[in-house]
Amino acid sequence: MAPTPPTYDYDISVLIGYYREALQKITNELNRIDLTNFERAQLLVVQKEIADALSDLDVRTKAWVASTIPKAAEDGIIYSIMALGVAETVEEARKIVTFNRLNRDFIKTAVADTQDDLLQVSQNIERKVRTAIRQVTAEAMRSNLTQGINTTDSIKRDILKNLRERLGDSINTGIIDAAGRRWKPETYVEMVTQTKLAQTQRESTINDALGRNANYGIISSHGAKDLCRNWEGKVVKLTPDAPGSMPYYGSLPNREIFHPRCKHVISPVRRLDRLPDDIRERNNI
Repeated sequence: MAPTPPTYDYDISVLIGYYREALQKITNELNRIDLTNFERAQLLVVQKEIADALSDLDVRTKAWVASTIPKAAEDGIIYSIMALGVAETVEEARKIVTFNRLNRDFIKTAVADTQDDLLQVSQNIERKVRTAIRQVTAEAMRSNLTQGINTTDSIKRDILKNLRERLGDSINTGIIDAAGRRWKPETYVEMVTQTKLAQTQRESTINDALGRNANYGIISSHGAKDLCRNWEGKVVKLTPDAPGSMPYYGSLPNREIFHPRCKHVISPVRRLDRLPDDIRERNNI
């Protein structure tokens, strides 16, 4: 019997903490810019501090990915081992975990892809902040020169308030994904890592199952309300060459199942004739 799939809420909260800390440092540096009497030397110092904060963030996120993705892969193998009855407890399964060639290659790719996704987040922040600093300081200089002593304090305050808001908004202007959806950095990082960890766990389960001659799997059920509900309890092929008319896992529509943040897993099985009656009935087996 397969164990309850682990979640990674704590691990992800640690990663989100890295981003919150970095974004707060950047905010503090942006607030240091004197828009009424600034100097180029000051801007260079601020930009260096921001670059250092993002560089440190990249180092920490890279290390996080390098340790957390393999952990998810190990969890996926444990899930396969127990679902196939090779071990009865998680402790026993953990002792016999091995990364087969498919999983070794997959883990390397998953680590690299996730690190690249997170690197793009920090690069996006740096690009937006750099652009905002350049534009806001240029406007502040023009305002200081053209308004002069005849400008009332209230107008000056309004101008500065607007410029300050634009600097602050630069770190939260959002990331646009391939589907055109806009995400704030922290929300995007949470979505990406939840999805990558679930995918890693799921793919390593399948790779291990195939290595143990299990060519089928059952999609888990937890009362989903979205389109995933149509796939709960469905039997799928783990390899397209497996006999039968069941759909192949790799061809499933990801708008309906295994979408971003999807919590469904696959329990591998070797023999369809030993499936529970309700599963066989649902799948016309």
